[in-house]
Amino acid sequence: MKSFQHLTHAVACATLGLLLQAPAHARDLVLGFSQLGSESQWRIANTKSVQDSAKAAGVQLRFENAEGNPAAQITAIRTFISQKVDVIALAPGVTTGWDDVLKEARDAGIPVIITDRGIDTRDDSLYATVLGSDFAEEGRRAARWLVRSAPAKAQVRIVELQGTSGSAPAIERKAGFEEVLRTDPRYKVVRSEVANFSKDKGREVMAAILQAEKPVDVVYAHNDDMALGAIEALEAAGRKPGKDVLVISVDATRGAFEAMVQNKLNVTVECNPLIGTQLMDLVKLVKAGKPVPKRVQSREGVFAMDKAAALIGSRKY
Repeated sequence: MKSFQHLTHAVACATLGLLLQAPAHARDLVLGFSQLGSESQWRIANTKSVQDSAKAAGVQLRFENAEGNPAAQITAIRTFISQKVDVIALAPGVTTGWDDVLKEARDAGIPVIITDRGIDTRDDSLYATVLGSDFAEEGRRAARWLVRSAPAKAQVRIVELQGTSGSAPAIERKAGFEEVLRTDPRYKVVRSEVANFSKDKGREVMAAILQAEKPVDVVYAHNDDMALGAIEALEAAGRKPGKDVLVISVDATRGAFEAMVQNKLNVTVECNPLIGTQLMDLVKLVKAGKPVPKRVQSREGVFAMDKAAALIGSRKY
């Protein structure tokens, strides 16, 4: 499956030029947005960003929340097609199974923008662009931080909490993390379990792992919510997250910053949910028939525990 690629400087400049040419107002534009769910603070912030940005851009938004059900997303897309919306945006819950419904949208002349997560298809003409993060690079960034920061031990035992099975971030964050660590035999993932991007599930899965795996040196969670749940499980087991167990997560939500301020989370790799403005710009461009890059990436950083107190006040999600 293809991973998101960083835009070159030239493409970025060209994109900016196109955005400057986009219509200033889009009062008649109707966007159908199929959101995959509300499973995390990241997702809630993402939804609010899209809703607020649509209002600011004068785009009429028709919003459907699938609550984690890909079949409900397919139904929502078909509803948008029947309503003859101008553009469809899809935040896919899983990577596969979209070809048929996206062909229906294409046949109806409705362009589709994939947001947040990529899809696995051999026909990239089914969508205009993918807007979101490079999940594999997020996994690499997490692993690079670990290589720099792990204690000097003969073996570093890692527990991985995966996101939803079959989702792009779960697949790619795992692959990127493993890619960096594969060259150093000191690092060993002793357990890798699905916890569905959920705090409660993260707590439950981590508690079960701690009963079977001792010692554990590192927890790598595919999102902050699972990491926060794992922290609670570690504390309940008498462990000290952030100290005797390094905790690494992805998203950089305010909850993660609060945990870092409390010295319980060591680092969070940013996955920016505030992509609403970028989405509205792309909606205007594709509706106007203008070319757009096939991949558009959001700006993101890596935040460690020692910087959290200074930065927490500026976090918007």
